[in-house]
Parts: sequence; structure tokens; C-alpha cells
Amino acid sequence: MFELSTLERIDHDLKEALKSKDEIALSTLRLMRTALKNKQIDLQHELSEAEVGQVLKVMIKQYQDALADFSRAGRQDLIDRQQKEIDIVSQYLPPSLSEAELESIVREALAGSDVKDVGKAMGLVMKAVAGRADGNQVRAIVQRLLSS
Repeated sequence: MFELSTLERIDHDLKEALKSKDEIALSTLRLMRTALKNKQIDLQHELSEAEVGQVLKVMIKQYQDALADFSRAGRQDLIDRQQKEIDIVSQYLPPSLSEAELESIVREALAGSDVKDVGKAMGLVMKAVAGRADGNQVRAIVQRLLSS
């Protein structure tokens, strides 16, 4: 059997959420589809899996920012809902690299260069990581390896 694209999975899961009347999943999936459709209109072509992943990562980042705001405001009801939304969107992203895998990729990317500047090193490493890890996590490893 063939693998469904992320867009196809979202459409399929949207129909399932409609049937099961899961309001949080339904609203989150609709927001995802809208964000992806808007990006497709902006770019004027069908989105690649990498582009879909980027859009979903931006959504998660926005949700995490909102989560921090809700935490500061002490709104547990909104925190719970926001966390559920983050969990739903995260299902459609490829699994993140483990700390060991990420460190291995960073070492490999830096091995062939004589870069000592964190900014330039980040450019090299982020290409090698190809969106499979959080930039802050990558920066921490790059800084640790460059300082040693």
C-alpha cells in the first residue's frame, strides 16, 4: 500500500473528526488546512512535503508562544486546549532527531569546515538538519562543540 501525503492525511483525519464530533481536532485540522492553502496560494504551486512541514512548524511555534502567554496569565483551561492543539499538529511532522543523532549530524557538518563563528556554523548545520530539529536545540549543541 502507498503512503498518504501529509495533506491527504489531514483531509482524511478532518473527515474522521467531523464524524466523531471532536471539536478541538476539527478546529485544529481546519486551521491547518487553511494555513496550508494560504501558503499554496502565496507560492502559486502545490506544496512539497518540506513546505508543508515548514507551515506546520510555524503553527506549532505560534501555539507555543500562546501557551507561554496563557501560562503567565494562569489560564489552565486555555493551556490545556493549546497543548491539545500542539499535539494534533505535531502528529503530522516527521519525528524529531534524538539528541545523539542531532549531535552526530552537527559534528559531521562542522568536521569539514574551519568555522568558529556560531552564526556561520548554524547556517551549515541547519542545512544538514533539514528541519528535523528545533533551531534552539541545534544552537546549544553548536555552541557547546565550538567552545570545546
